[in-house]
Amino acid sequence: MSPVDVDAGWSSWPAPAKLNLFLQITGRRADGYHELQTVFRLLVWGDTVRLRIRDDGQIRRVGESVPGVAEADDLLVRAARLLQMESNCSQGADISVEKRIPAGGGFGGGSSDAATVLVALDRLWGLDFDLDRLAALGLRLGADVPVFVRGENAWAEGVGEKLVPIDLPPAWYLLVDPGVHVPTAGLFQAHDLTRNAAPAKIEDFAFGHLLGNAFEPVLRRREPAIEAAFVALAQSGTPRLTGTGSGCFVEFADRASAEAALAGLPEGLRGWVAAGAARSPLLDVLEAGTNA
Repeated sequence: MSPVDVDAGWSSWPAPAKLNLFLQITGRRADGYHELQTVFRLLVWGDTVRLRIRDDGQIRRVGESVPGVAEADDLLVRAARLLQMESNCSQGADISVEKRIPAGGGFGGGSSDAATVLVALDRLWGLDFDLDRLAALGLRLGADVPVFVRGENAWAEGVGEKLVPIDLPPAWYLLVDPGVHVPTAGLFQAHDLTRNAAPAKIEDFAFGHLLGNAFEPVLRRREPAIEAAFVALAQSGTPRLTGTGSGCFVEFADRASAEAALAGLPEGLRGWVAAGAARSPLLDVLEAGTNA
């Protein structure tokens, strides 16, 4: 299906959310960044980025994005301007986003939006950058951007940019947003954060030996709302934290089980159900022949 809205010149592009099925820190580099190991799982749910090409070279955000984020600081705008600068493209774009992914939840909303802008504008501007080049640009915007550019579930190392595609079985997830915005930079400085986990292998994950998140105990001690979400989710399965945010999830083999768990959540706890993706829905749109 083409993303193009011919009535207004806009095109629509998916920006899927992600989960970290586990996350551990294996060390700290000399530059202060932490070495991670994680598995990224893309979801069939997320934001929708809308783009309209401009001939005057301007990059403009239309409407709101994340509340409180200025246009110049918005990853959507920064991604477009970075791609424009790197390509010397004379075209511009209007950008809007329909936000569904909660900010600060660890579901990758900002990174996914930025990746979708890079990939979609590469197509719309006719640049034909390869994925390696787009992923390298994405890394300059954030450590999670490359996985969304490449669009595949992946085992990740480094700061999250060293990616090995991985096949994951079908699954459904009950997601919960406790409503806590977690500042990532401060969390990495927490004195009680475990930073020296023994390096693992993909086989360890495949055999089910890796399910934890290094940030979970820290956040559960600090944030009563996150602890309450874990207690509620434990009634239906094994709750996990995603990324460095407050978002929590439980994995199920089928939709009916996930929906039943959703129905059992305490009143006032925001939850929803999403399917795991075999690959990014953005790839499906691109391969459907969507050049506007």
